[in-house]
Amino acid sequence: MSPQKRVKNSQAQNSTSQGSNSRQTKLSAWKVKQDLSDSKSISKHGQNSPMEDYEHADDQAEDALQVAVGYFEKGPIKTSQNKDKTLEKHLKTVEDVAWKNGLAPEEIDILLNVALSGKFGNAVNTRLLKCMIPATLISEDSVVKAVSWLCVGKCSGSIKVLFYRWLVAMFDFIDHKEQINLLYGFFFASLQDDALCPYVCHFLYLLTKKENVKPFRVRKLLDLQAKMGMQPHLQALLSLYKFFAPALISVSLPVRKKIYFKNSENLWKMALLAVRQRNQGPSPEPLKLMLGPANVRPVKRKWNSHSVIPVLNSNSYTKQCGKKEISLSDCLSNTGSFPLEQLQSFPQLLQNIHCLELPSQMGSVLNNSLLLHYINCVRDESILLRLYYWLSQTLQEECMWYKVNNYDHGKEFANFLDTIIRAESFLQEGFYSCEAFLYKSIPLWDGLCCRSQFLQLVSWIPFSSFSEVKPLLLDHLAQLFFTSTIYFKCSVLHSLKELLQNWLLWLSMDIHRPMMNSPLETTLGGSMTSLSKLIDYVGWLSTIAMRLEGNSAFLLHFILDFYEKVCDIYINYDLPLVVLFPPGVFYPALLSLDTTILNQLCYIMHSKTSYAFSASKTYQEFNHYLIAMVGCLWTSKPFEKGIYIDPEILEKAGVAEYKSSLNLVHHPSLLSYAVSFLLQESPEERTLNMSSIRGKKWNWYLDYLFSEGLQGLKLFIRSNIHRSSVPPIREHIPQQY
Repeated sequence: MSPQKRVKNSQAQNSTSQGSNSRQTKLSAWKVKQDLSDSKSISKHGQNSPMEDYEHADDQAEDALQVAVGYFEKGPIKTSQNKDKTLEKHLKTVEDVAWKNGLAPEEIDILLNVALSGKFGNAVNTRLLKCMIPATLISEDSVVKAVSWLCVGKCSGSIKVLFYRWLVAMFDFIDHKEQINLLYGFFFASLQDDALCPYVCHFLYLLTKKENVKPFRVRKLLDLQAKMGMQPHLQALLSLYKFFAPALISVSLPVRKKIYFKNSENLWKMALLAVRQRNQGPSPEPLKLMLGPANVRPVKRKWNSHSVIPVLNSNSYTKQCGKKEISLSDCLSNTGSFPLEQLQSFPQLLQNIHCLELPSQMGSVLNNSLLLHYINCVRDESILLRLYYWLSQTLQEECMWYKVNNYDHGKEFANFLDTIIRAESFLQEGFYSCEAFLYKSIPLWDGLCCRSQFLQLVSWIPFSSFSEVKPLLLDHLAQLFFTSTIYFKCSVLHSLKELLQNWLLWLSMDIHRPMMNSPLETTLGGSMTSLSKLIDYVGWLSTIAMRLEGNSAFLLHFILDFYEKVCDIYINYDLPLVVLFPPGVFYPALLSLDTTILNQLCYIMHSKTSYAFSASKTYQEFNHYLIAMVGCLWTSKPFEKGIYIDPEILEKAGVAEYKSSLNLVHHPSLLSYAVSFLLQESPEERTLNMSSIRGKKWNWYLDYLFSEGLQGLKLFIRSNIHRSSVPPIREHIPQQY
């Protein structure tokens, strides 16, 4: 029998089972069903098709499971001589069915109580807990009843640890959390147990809401930290408390959101993947479920990005899955919330935004733009924390193939990362869990696998101190940058430009908020320092890259794109920061043979003329650049200040008269425009005299350049040079071209 059938049967039994005799009713129903199935099997023996044989075997396994569950519920039979054999038989039945198809909610309810009640020994209880794998969901009432057994001292410490690990691993499969949250005080009191403390902290990290943060709990956590030291799990819970109530915690904590906990899903990792796939639909390839920690080389399997992201299911809708038809009024009358499956349009979202019921598995919101709208509007920190946790676990565990350089399913992994990137772009906010994933993956990355996705994730790193990002990410990225092709260099520069833009957007929005609400406790001056260091770092990368690539115009275009974005810091974002490009970028751009590069440089320099330079060093550097540009484009007196060129080099290059041979006519990137201008004036001339472009013709030539789309050049000349009808005086003008 399939898990879906067993879930429907269990729901039907739940609706008829009431009061204290509910379990007896279930068992009697199972016995009747067992007798009927046995009689049917006898009457149809020898007449079944292969499909019927398969279904018959499935029914037999289901019947055996029902008998096994009934056995465990009654408890061990002391008078039985074959107790050990019977116990092992039923235990093996439960394990086989659980790891193949999962258990229905009522079966988990019974077996969970058996495991924590102490009816059987530690070894049996451990095996039962390890096979508590849901076919679909876990009832909240089952968890509450199981927690009650922790109060009577019936189970050992190792069973309690395993139970909390199971709670953490199955947290997203519990249908409701309201009643469990009412037990928050009990869970918090369990922090006193040193063995339980890491796992209870992990569970509380998932369960905590803003109303759970109280001053006495903050004091207790600080006392535990003083007693046990700076334990990662305590820091995690304190960081979460500080996130919800920053005024209650004055101690310094790490500002980065890291993965503080060991993964509790290892025992059930493959089983949970199968549950997700089963909830979404039939898997194209059956998965082998393995019991044990996932610290070995992963088995090669079908990696499906769609199965990793859970299907969208609301709790109320899931409970009604046994019904053939369900109306909207039924859902609203039962739970008072709006089921996500009914959400189809933005107006519908606006009408029901106050009563939306979030999915039990937060990863499902990544594929739903309406729910992303909801997350963006509500700004509930607990929602984002749940999403961050799911992403952290998924990227860490589901992508294990990447850690061992198994690139067979790179396309599926790339599609999964694309889904995350689309969600980040939609929310205009980077995910801290993706940042942690990058910090772990970039040192192992070869620069080829999922290149576009990795670099896009880099551009969405949340704003943070540059001193933290540099050693963890940028230094590793620089090694690939210097040893890769020019196309990779351009991709990295584009990614860093997008990173700068996202940081500027975050700062421009956060600068108007109180700093205590900021995820980074930093001043505006500290934020400007991080931005300045990032820009300087890109300038260092660009200077070396220009040398490696022979002053490539293609590379220079991406570098100047980055510095165009730097211009926006002061103009568009109203932030007090002005940074200039290094000489290794400015002079190759000024003398480039590509007209678009010169035009881009002119636009950047025009933008910077409106700055109020606060640093005298920046002011002097800008003046040197400005004088050099005016000398190269207008006065024919370039490089009188700010640069020195060895005369021997100039002599070998044949441009000994360089000091008087550069202007708008003779600049290497504008010579073709001068020739075209003269040909328009005298199309029959075979010899072109460049010196004829002076006086009125000089002004006509300027208008010709402006008409060719050189808007950057036009803005620069109009803002920095006062034109007159008299042609500029030049010391030397070549006679002929």
